[in-house]
This record gives sequence, C-alpha cells and structure tokens, in this order.
Amino acid sequence: MEEHDELDIAMFPWLAFGHMIPFLELAKLLAQRGHKISFISTPRNIHRLPPLPPNLTPRINLVSLALPHVENLPDNAEATADLPHDKIPFLKIAFDSLQDSLFHFLQSSSPDWIIFDFAPYWLPEITAKLGISGVHFSIFNAWSISFVGPSGPAMINGDDPRTEPQHFTVPPGWVTFPSKVAFRIHEAKRCFDHTEVNSSGVTDFFRWGSVIAGCDVVAVRSCLELEADFLRLVEDLHGKPVIPVGLLLPSAQFSEGGVDEEWVTIREWLDKQAQGSVVYIAFGSELTMSQNDITELALGLELSGLPFFWTLRNGDDSIRLPDGLEERVIGRGVVWTSWAPQPRIMAHESGLIARVFEEKKVGIEVPRDEEDGSFTRNSVAESLRLVNDDKEGSAYRENAKQQMMTLFGDQNIGDRCIDQFACFLGSNRKLHAVTQQ
Repeated sequence: MEEHDELDIAMFPWLAFGHMIPFLELAKLLAQRGHKISFISTPRNIHRLPPLPPNLTPRINLVSLALPHVENLPDNAEATADLPHDKIPFLKIAFDSLQDSLFHFLQSSSPDWIIFDFAPYWLPEITAKLGISGVHFSIFNAWSISFVGPSGPAMINGDDPRTEPQHFTVPPGWVTFPSKVAFRIHEAKRCFDHTEVNSSGVTDFFRWGSVIAGCDVVAVRSCLELEADFLRLVEDLHGKPVIPVGLLLPSAQFSEGGVDEEWVTIREWLDKQAQGSVVYIAFGSELTMSQNDITELALGLELSGLPFFWTLRNGDDSIRLPDGLEERVIGRGVVWTSWAPQPRIMAHESGLIARVFEEKKVGIEVPRDEEDGSFTRNSVAESLRLVNDDKEGSAYRENAKQQMMTLFGDQNIGDRCIDQFACFLGSNRKLHAVTQQ
C-alpha cells in the first residue's frame, strides 16, 4: 500500500467490553491493512484491554480520556462490567461529559474518519463542525437494527406507533421478505426499557437514532452469508451505505494474560471428551443473568448428563453457583470464570455449538415462560438431550456444523468484508463534506 493511501481513523466505543473488544478487533484488521488508528477510551479501560500484537503497536494509538467524576458513580467504575445494571445510566452521564475532551482531540488530530458506537448522540454535531466523516459501527446484527425502524424524527424522538410490547412480537410491516424473526414478549418488555428516559437524561433509542441519523455510513458486525436480506433492508430504511465488516471474533491472544497456559488447560480437558459431545455455553460479556437463571441453567446442565464448558462472566459478584455443583460435575463439566479463547474452543472437534438460528435449523430455543422469560432446569436438560440425540438431533448438529464452518471457519468471508470496508473508507474519505453540500 502506498503511503498516500493511509487513512487516519479514530474509534470511540461505548464503555463496555462487549463493545470495546469488537471495536479493537476492527482496529487491528484496519491497522493490518496499513491504516493509522486512534482507539479512544478511558484510562482504566485502556489498561484492561488485551495486549496488541507487537507488529501493530506502531499503527494503533491507545488514547486515554479521563472520565469525569459523576455523583452516584462509584470510584474506578469506567465500564459496565464495574457496575450493577441500575448504575449504568450514571456511567452514561460520565460518558457524555467526555464530549469536550473528545472535541479537542479530534480538532488537533483531524482524522479522516471517526467510527463510533450507539451512545454519543452529541458526536454527529462535533463531526459536522470539524468536517470529519463518521461511521456508526453497530455490534448488533442487521436484524436488530431493522426492527427499530426507519430513520427520521420518530426514531430519534421515540414516537414509535408501536406502543405495546405485543407489537414487537411479530415482524414489522417494513420487513418485505418472508421472516418469522421477532421478539418474545419478555424480550419485547425489556426493549421498552430503552424507550424510557433514564438518569442520563435521554433514552437509549434517542442515542441510537441520533447517531444513525448523523453518521455517513453504517457498519454492521455481520456478513452477507448470515443476513443479506436484513442488511439490504437497513440500507433502505436509513438511506445510507450499510457495510458488513464480518463477525469479528476475538483473536486467540485477546485474553487477560496467560492465554497460552489457559488454552493448554482447556484443550487438555476437551481432548478427553468424545468428539461432538461437549455443550459450549457463552452469553457474552454484557449479559447479566439473574441468580435464578444461573441456578436453573447450572442444574439443567447437571441434569442433562452431557459434558459442558460454560464461560461464565457475570457482572454481579453476588451471583453464586448452586452449592456443590462443581464438585458433582467434576471431570464432566467446567465453569470457566475468566476470559476464554472462544475461537479455539469452537474449533475443537469435541465442541457441540448450538445457536438460536431456528430459521436456519441449526439450533433450538430452550422453552421459556412467555411473560418473564424464565426457564427451568428440566427445560434446559430436555433441550440439550434433544440436540444431542442420535436420531432427532442429528439434523440440527449437521446444519450447525455446516453453518459454523461457513461463518467461522472461512477466513475469506471476514477478509472480504474488511477489504471492502477499508476500500470504501479510502475512496470516500471526504464523504461528510460531500453529503453536507
């Protein structure tokens, strides 16, 4: 790549590791293609990020902006992982207070692009003032974005005609292709939390609507092979380019130190299990499960009789496993409470990976109570036994194997997505100035 092709890109994720890690993966992939990255967060979060590969450190600048003190926000709380759920709005207040320091950084560094998350509703005004092109990068898939609806005042102001949770339990009218994908009633009820003004002074939908309306491009953590119809729909709904950047699975070395030693321990345990027998459970770093859910899931895994590897990183330290569980399942089940090398585990021949891709017939959903979303140990155990059954579960396992090989095993898919994204950024570095004329 010639020197004049280099882009200067700033990246500004929300203060949650479930957001920062995909942003950092994207930063690495862009840096590998010769671009300069300024990754912006707060000091404690920067310190806790996984170490960068030595060959990329000259191209990725980790920029620390001091997080202002906010009443009701505990000291040293700089990420959602540091807080119970009800304190997160105070983190958003502190996050919003970063706008002056971010403005001064962008003014002095003058990047070609800034890639930002859902939370900084105030950032498009800054990019407009400075003439910097902006990308809203969604760590959520295109289906999730499309369900919110088209751009416009209704999206920003929350004037959605769907006023009841039941309205979200069927595909919205603007989904013009066959699909049964929709929210369960308990999920729809949780979605309504994002439409209510919280202690930060605005709704999450206002934040999201503002950044989508004010950006020049939408990048989505997805790929055409997974949801081409929904990606095209998002582009139609918002009237701006929508570019999939791949699934951005964390690199194997992206772990909190000692990953090689951790992987050796995990691999030795996996090697002792029968091929295709292990159930792998991981809900992501941002999902906080209730004590009841953890108890029922744990006891359901025990009841199933199947080998399992459970990556459990829950934000609430008060959450506990059922007494004696780990002793009762020793040798058959592992509960891993630190960062796990997920791509390596998924690639191991003993890992049976069930995802809720029901339309693709690659998984089944554990039956839940429609009202509150709770499940029981028996429903967990029965669902796992069904997927693992030699006769009834074989179709699910084969479909899952084929889908996982396509989505996670084909490096060309991710490389193509990033190449196309980088090419777009390079060809449209003055897009904001053009679109504002």
